[in-house]
Amino acid sequence: MKGLAGKVALVTGASRGIGLGIAQRLVDEGAKVCVTARKPEALEEAVAALGGPEHAIAVAGKADDPEHRADAVRRTVEAFGSLDLLVNNAGINPVAGPLIATDLGAARKTVEVNALGPLAWLQAAHAAWMGEHGGAVVNISSLSGVRSAPGIAMYGASKAMLISLTESLAAELGPTIRVNAVAPAVVKTDFASLLFEGREEEVAAAYPLKRLGVPADVAGAVAYLLSDDASWVTGQTLVIDGGVDLASH
Repeated sequence: MKGLAGKVALVTGASRGIGLGIAQRLVDEGAKVCVTARKPEALEEAVAALGGPEHAIAVAGKADDPEHRADAVRRTVEAFGSLDLLVNNAGINPVAGPLIATDLGAARKTVEVNALGPLAWLQAAHAAWMGEHGGAVVNISSLSGVRSAPGIAMYGASKAMLISLTESLAAELGPTIRVNAVAPAVVKTDFASLLFEGREEEVAAAYPLKRLGVPADVAGAVAYLLSDDASWVTGQTLVIDGGVDLASH
């Protein structure tokens, strides 16, 4: 599969888990990739796994840092000559428990990283390349942004905001830039481990497909939305959930 040959992508939060899975799929399909995350050592390992500097570069920093965003975008264009694809995967969930008791400082940080961060990354990519040349964007939302999510409601609210931003940006930036989102249910990563660790079989029993997601499940959907196969798809949120939302109806 080389459906993304000649394309250049930037994937945030890509040193492990879903982000790294997406970056690997994009490389497998022929794209060059810049991966970002906070920890330089983990990013070095990610670049090695992706095939080295011929296929990938890494830029370490915090996703909500404007200087980091500008640096990552600039270095991507310098290294590979363009920036055609953007995947906004970086996210945080610093608070859990009842929404009524949520610390407002933590709530603001959640929105800053999970919703405003993707907007800022797209602004940077737009200014550097996409505004003139076009491109495709996928935002990683969550099933918790589509339906209520007791216990992680602030996270879900930030992901619902991201879906709304996705729709508005798609309407605003067409026809040259497509903007879509994916909304996974529980995917087996360190980030989501509190939702299934020690009781995976019990959690998976609620899913019609009887298993939790893995990063490759999300990566395949993202690759499709970034590809020319989805050239008439924009402003959509693709739910990837093993059928669990159906089971709740």
